[in-house]
Amino acid sequence: MVNYREIIKLKSENFSNAAIAVNVGSSRNTVAAVIKLAETHELSWPLPEDLSNHKIERMFYPERGNNEGYKLPDFEFIHNELAKPGVTLTLLWAEYCEKCEQEHSIPYQRTQFCDKYRSFAATTKATLRIKHKPGEVLEVDWVGDTIPVMDAALGVEVPAYVFVATLSCSMYSYVEAFPDMKSHNWIEAHVHAYNFFGGSTRILVPDNL
Repeated sequence: MVNYREIIKLKSENFSNAAIAVNVGSSRNTVAAVIKLAETHELSWPLPEDLSNHKIERMFYPERGNNEGYKLPDFEFIHNELAKPGVTLTLLWAEYCEKCEQEHSIPYQRTQFCDKYRSFAATTKATLRIKHKPGEVLEVDWVGDTIPVMDAALGVEVPAYVFVATLSCSMYSYVEAFPDMKSHNWIEAHVHAYNFFGGSTRILVPDNL
């Protein structure tokens, strides 16, 4: 389920729609729609403690009803599968739809499927919103998978390793592909990222390389 309370709270703290979307795990369109509906219903933070996300959803979308007849996904299984390389929510949703078809049950649409999983994940693991100062932290890493690049001289595809540098506060990112992950490319990637951002941050955070 969409975290309506958190969206309304973050908007009251002057977070941008993009930042709110990242925090609550919903799309920007969903966030924008919720903010507009909150204004229509004159809801503002702080909200009453007994006004749950379920109640807000019924207030915003009375036509949705209670979704009777829909097959509830196995979120524990989905959570474990997502830990495997290359597995995405879209892939798991497609498998879920195929299983529903075999069982002659009604599947949730992809957006609802993803929102319900995120709600499950948020209640089954500890989370902490970390506040970052602008320009303070730059997070860097090689992404997990390579991408195929055509070598024009040899006429064959070769793997390219992708370097990513992201400013933690704004999520503004720099991405570049390299032929390998050796130290000279690692250093060169940082130089290019600093040039792209127009300066360096106070803290540099690499992942477990």
